[in-house]
Amino acid sequence: MKVIKFGGSSLATGKQVERAIRIFLADDNRQAMVVSAPGKRFSDGIKVTDLLIKYAKTYLNKQDTSEIVEQIFARYQEIGQYFGLTKEDLNFVKEILTSLPDQQYPNDDYLLAAFKAHGERLNAYLIAKILQHQGLNAKFLDPTEAGLIVTGEPNDASVSPETYLNLDQIRLQADEKIVFPGFFGITPSGHIATFSRGGSDITGAILARGLHADLYENFTDVDGIFSANPAIIDDPESIHQMTYREMRELSYAGFSVFHDEALIPAIQGDVPINVKNTNDPENPGTMILPEKDFHAEQTVTGVASKKHFSALYLHKYLLNKEAGFTLRILQILDKHGIPYEHMPSGIDDITIIFDRKFLNDQLIDLICSEIQATINPDQLEWIDDYAIIMIVGEEMKNQDGINARILNALLREHISPQMINQGASQISIMIGTKKEEADTAVKAIYNEFFK
Repeated sequence: MKVIKFGGSSLATGKQVERAIRIFLADDNRQAMVVSAPGKRFSDGIKVTDLLIKYAKTYLNKQDTSEIVEQIFARYQEIGQYFGLTKEDLNFVKEILTSLPDQQYPNDDYLLAAFKAHGERLNAYLIAKILQHQGLNAKFLDPTEAGLIVTGEPNDASVSPETYLNLDQIRLQADEKIVFPGFFGITPSGHIATFSRGGSDITGAILARGLHADLYENFTDVDGIFSANPAIIDDPESIHQMTYREMRELSYAGFSVFHDEALIPAIQGDVPINVKNTNDPENPGTMILPEKDFHAEQTVTGVASKKHFSALYLHKYLLNKEAGFTLRILQILDKHGIPYEHMPSGIDDITIIFDRKFLNDQLIDLICSEIQATINPDQLEWIDDYAIIMIVGEEMKNQDGINARILNALLREHISPQMINQGASQISIMIGTKKEEADTAVKAIYNEFFK
């Protein structure tokens, strides 16, 4: 049995939905389809999810919502009419949209989550209706009915373990097809909560694990996953196979084709993932596998970079002799709810690397002041100009001289790394550079291992 997921670009128009349905029906083992909300129809278009966010904000601002409702409805109407559905067949979309403000929500965050989630919910309703219209044994399966329970923040939820007990009870007939909305689940009190943006990947992985799928196929608008960002490297090599942990490392550092959190349910369920292109379904794409099923084709699998980091550098003599030094820093960060990404250190130095999205200028000044007063370092420096380059490959742990090759490649470009960190697994090496050097560093490292 296979679970198949389509992203928003694959479902943006009636023609794209037709192509997705054709792929879904081409293999009898594909019994569950997870769908995103309709995406952009053209480069400067707008996603239905963004329209729904605008709808929620318009309502909260007590402004007239009729125009935005018509704009959202028109997207679904265009898809439905492409398949010959009548106006009466599509009335349910308008009715659900107009009823959203009438529901009871604990607060505005839950309201926003519910409005956003209906991009996927309505698309799943519609595609199930299209399949039924074509005479197929298909049904819409809602997260409420399936028991996809989530906890956490209303717009950044996490799956609850009881979900898998609930999904284990689902029994499908041999010819039955289900259409499942991505991106959201139901809280224990019965309210909608969404995963982080792009969370339909997560839903697909949850369903694949819960239904004990043999394969999770994730269809998007590219031919699998590339070994580097095509915006940086011209025509980078495609990755044919990679491991779960390689994908996790690369997703963290900027590979956005597949949501990194979606790997966790697949790992837990030991379900292989195949990332493929809706517009070229015969292309084998990229297989993401457990380590036990993987055979490395090359030393380095991929090179990725992210530029939205900052760092706090501290220097204090005899730091290595001072008990509780790191603990006191972490207590300050914890007090202000600030997570950190990495903390490389030496005998007299420590660098704390942050994701800039968790910080603002006021917080930066506050934590620097508190650390100065509490720790009294000899030197304290805030570094805003920070990027991280990640070099990943399962075969790296079996090869000598990898660090030397990376450093020599950077040296040829006159780049001096600010930080080097190799994980305990030995399958990834992290390099810290200045932001303006990041793209050049990626090119240098890519050319060293791929050209």
